[in-house]
Amino acid sequence: MLETIKEQLRKLEADHNIRILYACESGSRAWGFPSPDSDFDVRFIYARKKNDYLSIHEINDVIDLPVNELLDIGGWDVKKALKLFLKSNGPLYEWLQSPIIYMDESGFAGGLQQLMPKYFSLRAAGNHYLSMALNTVNNDLQGEQIKLKRYFYALRSALACKWIIEKQTVPPMEFGKLRGLVDAESFQTIVDTLLKMKSVSDEKTFITSFPVLDEWLNETLAMCKESMGQIAPNHQPANELNVIFRKYIIS
Repeated sequence: MLETIKEQLRKLEADHNIRILYACESGSRAWGFPSPDSDFDVRFIYARKKNDYLSIHEINDVIDLPVNELLDIGGWDVKKALKLFLKSNGPLYEWLQSPIIYMDESGFAGGLQQLMPKYFSLRAAGNHYLSMALNTVNNDLQGEQIKLKRYFYALRSALACKWIIEKQTVPPMEFGKLRGLVDAESFQTIVDTLLKMKSVSDEKTFITSFPVLDEWLNETLAMCKESMGQIAPNHQPANELNVIFRKYIIS
C-alpha cells in the first residue's frame, strides 16, 4: 500500500503541476486504533508556482482524489495550511505530528514543528477538541448499543482537551500517549479491552456501553468546559509564516 500511496501522490504532482511538501497518515492508523478494514486517510500540503499566487483569479486551495474503500487522499495548498496554522487548526497540528509519514523531502514539516509552541493557541484548540468530544457523546454515545469506533473518537478528543488544560502544550496525536493522563486502573483495563476488540473488528461494529467510560467522559468534559474560559487566547503575527510561504512556493 505504501508504494500505491506514493504513486498516487506523484501522479497528483504531475496532473496538477504542484509540489507536495509533506504527506502523512491522518486517521485511525496514525491515532493508534485501526480496524482491519480501516482505510488509509492520507493528507498532504502542496505548493504551486509563484505566478499562480499572483493571479487576479482565486486558485483552488484543496485537491482531493475520489474516495474508495481503501484510500482517502486529500491536500491543502500551502497558503491555506499556513493560515490554518495561524488559527491553531487541530487537524493540521495533528498532521505535523503524524507517526506515519509518506513524503517529507523539503523540511517543511520540521520548520512548522519548531513554531508550534509559539503559535499554538491553547484556547482555540481546546475548544475544538471539547466541541468534537461533546458532539460525539451527545450524538453517538447515547443508548446501550454504540459504535465501537465512536468511543475512541470521544475519548481521544476528551483526552486532547484534558492535555491542553493540564499540560498547557500541544497534545500528541497518538491515543497511546494521551491515555497516559488517566491513572484509574478500571479505565485503562477497559481501554485495553476495546483496543483488542477494535483490532479484530470492522468499522461498523457495535458494542454495549461501559458506564465507567461514560462517567469519565461526562466528568472530564464538564471539567474541560469549566476550565476553557480561564485560558487566554494567543494571537501571533504572521511574519514567520510569511517567510515559510515565500520559501516554498515554486519559482
